[in-house]
Amino acid sequence: MTDAADAAARRTARGRRPRRRATVVSVLGELLLTAGVVVLLYAAWQMWIGDLIMSAAANDHGHSISARWAKDPAPAPPPVVPHAGGAGAPVRYEPPVMTAPQNGVPWGAQLHVPRWGADYNVTIAGGVTRPDTLDHGWIGVYPGSGMPGQAGNVTMAAHRTTWGKPFNQIDRLRLNDAIVIETPQGWYTYRFRTLEYVTPDSVDVLDPVPQDPGAAAGEKYITLTACSPLYSLAERIVAYGVFDSFQPRALGLPASLKEAVS
Repeated sequence: MTDAADAAARRTARGRRPRRRATVVSVLGELLLTAGVVVLLYAAWQMWIGDLIMSAAANDHGHSISARWAKDPAPAPPPVVPHAGGAGAPVRYEPPVMTAPQNGVPWGAQLHVPRWGADYNVTIAGGVTRPDTLDHGWIGVYPGSGMPGQAGNVTMAAHRTTWGKPFNQIDRLRLNDAIVIETPQGWYTYRFRTLEYVTPDSVDVLDPVPQDPGAAAGEKYITLTACSPLYSLAERIVAYGVFDSFQPRALGLPASLKEAVS
């Protein structure tokens, strides 16, 4: 046999080698690999892609609500606060006191935070449980919270990651940033004061006077809470604010929503 024929015979023999049979272990390995890829894709969807879609949808829905309220006849402005500053001081109105929301039900109120984007407009609802409120992408009001317009502490919570992550940028708030609650009657503007990190059992941040149990509330506060650090339940990040003013809807958008944010 010539060298060429010998080489051709060896190639033919190699080509006729039987294919390896699939074993239980190899099939299981491929299935686990596929499952791992699926889990990673789901995690990417939940943490990034889904968040972006859900957040955009929440803001679009919020703007549609605001647009509907803007088209409705504006309620008559509430009474003016007497002796609110000297001559030339801006007119201030007595803020209407809202009623407590029902668990898992939108409150008829939207939250605007210019620091978090001009398009930020998220629904506020009653309760802070995941299935009833937070996993809908809403901002939840704690049971027993104070109400906008009255002395005490308006306390709210929302996801910082996943489900639209309404409070994702809570750590970016800066002194005097506007935190605005919009209702059919008008806008309640609060001003951010400080951030704090606490343990999950630090419920005194929800007191009428935050972290001062038993103290009688003489001022109007707002407290926003979320989990911290990102993707963890180890701590809570808390943002505190104080009431600034109420703008009746009949007078148009408040200046707090038009402020430039650097």
